Amino acid sequence: MNEDLKRLQLGVLHDPFSVLGWHETATGWVLRTFMPAAENVKAAGQLMTRVPDTDCFELTTLAYAPEHAHPPLEWQDKAQQAWHTAYCPYTFIPHLGELDLHLFNEGSHHQLWKVLGSRVIERDGILGTQFAVWAPAVKRVSIVGDFNEWDGRRHPMRSRGESGVWELFIPLLAAGASYKYEILTRNDALLRKTDPYAQQMFLRPETTSRVPTPDIYEWQDKDWISAREQWDWQHQPMSIYEVHAGSWKRHPDQSFYSWRELADTLIPHAKGLGYTHIELLPISEHPLDESWGYQVSGYYAPSARFGSPDDFRYFVDQCHQQGLGVLLDWVPAHFPKDEFALARFTGEPLYEYADPRKGEHQDWGTLIFDYGRNEVKNFLIANALFWIEEFHIDGLRVDAVASMLYLDYSRNHGEWAPNQYGGREHLEAIAFIRELNMLVHEKFPGTVTIAEESTSWPAVSRPVYIGGLGFSMKWNMGWMNDNLSYIKLDPVYRKYHHNYLTFGQMYAFSENFVLPLSHDEVVHLKRSLLDKMPGDVWQKFANLRLFYLWQYTNPGKKLLFMGGEFGQWKEWSEKYELDWNLCAYPNHDGIQALIADLNRLYKTEPALHQYDFDSKGFSWLDCNDSEHSMLTFIRKADDPKDSVIVILNFTPVPRYGYRVGVPVAADYKEIINSDSGYYAGSNCGNGGVLPSEHSSCMGLDNSVVLTVPPLGGVVLKAV
Repeated sequence: MNEDLKRLQLGVLHDPFSVLGWHETATGWVLRTFMPAAENVKAAGQLMTRVPDTDCFELTTLAYAPEHAHPPLEWQDKAQQAWHTAYCPYTFIPHLGELDLHLFNEGSHHQLWKVLGSRVIERDGILGTQFAVWAPAVKRVSIVGDFNEWDGRRHPMRSRGESGVWELFIPLLAAGASYKYEILTRNDALLRKTDPYAQQMFLRPETTSRVPTPDIYEWQDKDWISAREQWDWQHQPMSIYEVHAGSWKRHPDQSFYSWRELADTLIPHAKGLGYTHIELLPISEHPLDESWGYQVSGYYAPSARFGSPDDFRYFVDQCHQQGLGVLLDWVPAHFPKDEFALARFTGEPLYEYADPRKGEHQDWGTLIFDYGRNEVKNFLIANALFWIEEFHIDGLRVDAVASMLYLDYSRNHGEWAPNQYGGREHLEAIAFIRELNMLVHEKFPGTVTIAEESTSWPAVSRPVYIGGLGFSMKWNMGWMNDNLSYIKLDPVYRKYHHNYLTFGQMYAFSENFVLPLSHDEVVHLKRSLLDKMPGDVWQKFANLRLFYLWQYTNPGKKLLFMGGEFGQWKEWSEKYELDWNLCAYPNHDGIQALIADLNRLYKTEPALHQYDFDSKGFSWLDCNDSEHSMLTFIRKADDPKDSVIVILNFTPVPRYGYRVGVPVAADYKEIINSDSGYYAGSNCGNGGVLPSEHSSCMGLDNSVVLTVPPLGGVVLKAV
């Protein structure tokens, strides 16, 4: 016993419960507690005896049954001589059930955030905070914080054996308390780590975890969630406004808008423009603003930059009540090397692969999760479910999927190890992705998962049961790259690269595609979308309006990064808010008006959304007019009367008397014209109706003659 008490005093005792709390002796029961800051301690009014040469105090008594007894402790601190009240953490029996531990080690605990981490609970009538952390093969884990002067000897945790989990209940410790885990590794190194399962963190540059406030938020979005379960997303419009919450708007002192302020400003803006969804760049806690949230240190904690978790719940709730879905960027492909977080959590690789050929992203200087380890896989899958269940998120855009699929991703020969079959496919990551997608879709019908995947990996957005990865949708990076390459060309050269526009239809329906114009395309000297456009100022705006019309009339869901909706000139920077003052100028306001009308048209015209993922919704009329850089095609719906005809002119030369084939003999009218004066265009177009003529054109028996504006496009529909 004396030897164990000495080890406790030194902070190297593996099992503090072997000496602290209640213990039976030959003469009765002894209550023993360890309080290094105390001068004197009383238990239930009786003065406890200090064990010589230690900071342990004990009391021998027959008065309590140790299974249920938690006598209040009064202790006098050495510094101020003041008296305080406490309870001994070591009189409480283990809290975590064997089933919880088994499911975690098996990798199948789907509500893991309710088991690990910290949370305020009541035990035996006493309020306090329950802590639990996974840290296998270490000598000691303690909870440290302001409440115990960051002394790792004062609250060592209970080891739950082979599970690798440590737990402790600290009575009277309330929400808001700061804490970390102090870990004594098996090599006797002393580490301080934030809680991987912390649901709140302090604002950067702090890296401290915070005991979360119990969730008492009362959701008001029952109708939205109920409707979402029946949502036929494949055949309904989906237009996504991609947002970086930290730079959409800022206060004059450059401080961030809170979630509640964003609810009052961002939601009306996105709704007014007709978007169906807001997609947020990662909002999980991260230490560095410049990472945009993609180097996550707190996977279960909404960033303190924007308020509390309940503030974020309020934002999502308000989105739903006003008809907007919310998507989150989610980052399971890698995590940063910051010493305070997941990296080498126990002094050696735990969350990451030990082999650097699998465990490190050389391009990004980050670490790769060990997808083959049940507990790590469970950490990630439970995290995805956490955001959907706890915050009512409608879907996840999964970042950097390509880097997960290939063992040789961005590696040279000799820098990677093949899989068991000699191939370069990352089998453990693939299995993880498939399990993730199956669980999300099974547990939360109507939610979506979207892959940022830039390779030709087959069936990314096809069900797992037919061999796919199971994502709902995939970003069409090929469409984005080809079309941005094309639209940046001076129109005089475009006829030589006409295939950039048309090639996408060769594979447009091989996946469920989202057409992204994302944040990645307006940073790192790539220039803003408006500034990419060739020509003088008028031509730049005309090109951008034409480009947006091309995106919205293409099959596939739509995505645009903030600032693109009004034509920001400057590249996006996470350091500053968008240039909202530009909206006062007609050209920029015209871009915004066009986006609103395109979203309205996309939602109200079945032909533009009913078959986003099916070839029967699209048909070329003329894709070969490279000489004039013209495209003509039909978008179709179930009802032939709902078909629309799209004519696009990628040169600055207006096309008068341009004949276009039409599917039925009827009068036609423009339903949108990107060159309209309403959008600050030159107002070249077609007023009134366009009567069809029985004159064959483009393989159809009937046709109309119209004017196609310069660097513009029109959409026609039968009256």
